Amino acid sequence: MTDFVAIRRNMVDTQLRTYDVNSKRLLDAVEMVGREHYVPADVAGLAYADQSVTIVAGEGVTRPLLQPMVLARMIQAADVQPGETVLSVAGGTGYGSAVMAAMGASVTHLESSDLMASLARRALLADGVQSIPVTTGNLANGPEAGGPFDVILIEGSIDSDPVRLLGRLTDGGRLVAVLGRGRAGRVMVFQRAGDTIGRRNVFDASAASLSAFQPAPGFNF
Repeated sequence: MTDFVAIRRNMVDTQLRTYDVNSKRLLDAVEMVGREHYVPADVAGLAYADQSVTIVAGEGVTRPLLQPMVLARMIQAADVQPGETVLSVAGGTGYGSAVMAAMGASVTHLESSDLMASLARRALLADGVQSIPVTTGNLANGPEAGGPFDVILIEGSIDSDPVRLLGRLTDGGRLVAVLGRGRAGRVMVFQRAGDTIGRRNVFDASAASLSAFQPAPGFNF
């Protein structure tokens, strides 16, 4: 029988602590959440590998689970605090949502398809997490109800500033996402201060591009 607890602790020690993840609350939360519940059973052995894992919901619906160190550094950059309201966008089966909930946040999980949302509910339940509502909707707009949010985490890459989601932040709220594709990708933190949105580059990273944030195709003449 696989000792996932030991493997999880090893991931924390060899992937996260050595990759500038130093938030004790975050590291403790990662040790609490069973990442193996959020990947398909036939690839559970890859749950703690230093790579992303593709989740297939069916009917062509897929979503990658970001590699552990990238996701952890994004959550650390978001500076999630106990009691804050968090929106997780395109978080697939809900691993990132579960980690932030274990940090004491009140998390809403948003997906674009009923199939992926169903997988998220199933994975969260298997991990004993019952406090996270899972909803579906337009990823670029955010959920129809709820908010404003103290933190919004987009688990994928976007092509430009997510204007509509930035409008769902509280004063002082932070949005974290990978801006740009491939080698040009970089994790950005956007922060609201009144009517102003500041931004800072945290680290280079790549993630799957999210179609909801891609510009609409134009016409060529």
